Amino acid sequence: KRAIVASARVHPGESNASWMMKGLIEYLVSDCKTAAALRKRFLFKIVPMLNPDGVVLGNYRCGAAGQDLNRWWHFPNAEKHPTIHHWKDLIKQISQNRELVLSCDLHGHSKAMNVFMYGCNNNHNPMLRLEERVFPIIL
Repeated sequence: KRAIVASARVHPGESNASWMMKGLIEYLVSDCKTAAALRKRFLFKIVPMLNPDGVVLGNYRCGAAGQDLNRWWHFPNAEKHPTIHHWKDLIKQISQNRELVLSCDLHGHSKAMNVFMYGCNNNHNPMLRLEERVFPIIL
């Protein structure tokens, strides 16, 4: 099976990301025929809340270490940013064993209405640039 990873709530104040994730999970485990087809075709790995410490502490963007975990995505510290560190390790492990076709990180926004999406910015392989941006355009 190919893999899809999804995460949410890296920023504690973006509670609407939890509602989107709840809808995604409820759909994927439902009796809906298309959900069953997705489960049959893909392996899903989901982390509904990447920053539970920040949520419990009532922070808006930061975790327990007082840092925005999204800003440490490239070089997370295992002690200061454990959820990001381990999530990245899991994604790398999945990618070594199977094709990762989608990585989706759900956020909320204080001013933007409805839904918006960013595509990958692939500087390493220009041939994939358009392919990676198809999903956001279709959505």
